[in-house]
Amino acid sequence: MIAITNCKFFKDEQLITGASVLIADGIIREITKEEIPAGYDIVDGKGAWLSPGFTDLQIYGSGGDLFSAYPTVATLAQMDDNLISKGTTGFLVCLATNTLAVFKAAIAAAKSYRKQAKGFLGLHLEGPYLNPKRLGAHPLEYVHKATLEEVRDLLDEADGVVKMMTLAYELQDEEVIRYLREQGIVLSLGHSDANFEQANQAFANGFTTTTHLYNAMPSIHHRNPGLPVAVLNHPSAMASIIADGAHVDFEIIKMTYKSMAGRLFLITDAVTACDIGPYQHQLEGKKYVTPEGTISGSAITMLAAVKNCVDHCDIPLFSALKMASAYPAKVLNRQDKYGEIAAGKAASLLLLSDELTLQKVFIDGVEHLIRNN
Repeated sequence: MIAITNCKFFKDEQLITGASVLIADGIIREITKEEIPAGYDIVDGKGAWLSPGFTDLQIYGSGGDLFSAYPTVATLAQMDDNLISKGTTGFLVCLATNTLAVFKAAIAAAKSYRKQAKGFLGLHLEGPYLNPKRLGAHPLEYVHKATLEEVRDLLDEADGVVKMMTLAYELQDEEVIRYLREQGIVLSLGHSDANFEQANQAFANGFTTTTHLYNAMPSIHHRNPGLPVAVLNHPSAMASIIADGAHVDFEIIKMTYKSMAGRLFLITDAVTACDIGPYQHQLEGKKYVTPEGTISGSAITMLAAVKNCVDHCDIPLFSALKMASAYPAKVLNRQDKYGEIAAGKAASLLLLSDELTLQKVFIDGVEHLIRNN
């Protein structure tokens, strides 16, 4: 049992100081300003910010091998350790459009690894059911319309390890969408050429979020609002955004936050350098590109994305932290456990300096080594 003291944190928008967070059996048991009961080991926060651990719902690689190139248990373990050391205590490994053999290998690795996982929460399949008009860095030869038979084959093998899928709604049959909803898959509209009406129809038919807003979708036009405006104007649809300043300009993020506060959440869309397979990523400045020069992924962490929101997008710290923790948990329907400092929630927590440098990482109340880069 541990008690984290001498820290400050937000409860909604309210700043809480002078309280201790009592943790036992991996759960936050109590938040108190009273004397700490006997039996607790004291962790002195030294005035740092306490934040829920970050959850990244779209990342392809971290700390070494790209998962799609090496879809193995070893790669998942490598990502787990590396991401935790940087403050990401929960994540979905994203697998972009590929052969069905690679998808099945990834599913097999995820199933084998999940019993020993620390931050790994499952898979996000981004494709292959995308719109060829909005490929981004996805290879055209693997993109195709979904069939119920193929989707059933994949998910029957997955045994619940696939948590999220990005699809171009406008090209799919209703029977496929209905089946995915029945399986409890989080449906995200992305790599899509949907117009305003089609996007709203997707949200009415079970899509709850949108993948990397503004990227791989139509641009806003004053006579053709399209998919982005459908997201901005919707009362509940959420959207991820890549706050690296390369995929989306910071001024656009600033504007979007004003329209979507509470519905906009952060992803890294991060990759690692790779020179094999269909996704060959090369670092160019602060982003990764394909050998042909197409932007293909970011080079940021979730903590860097939070800093960018605060430093460049006029987003208050309490909101930026929620964009990296509470809102991704909501997308996964896991707000019962993650994303908040409150009694009964998982003790996956970060201590951050006033400059937002990572000080400590806890998963289920257990401290892990950190890596500030």
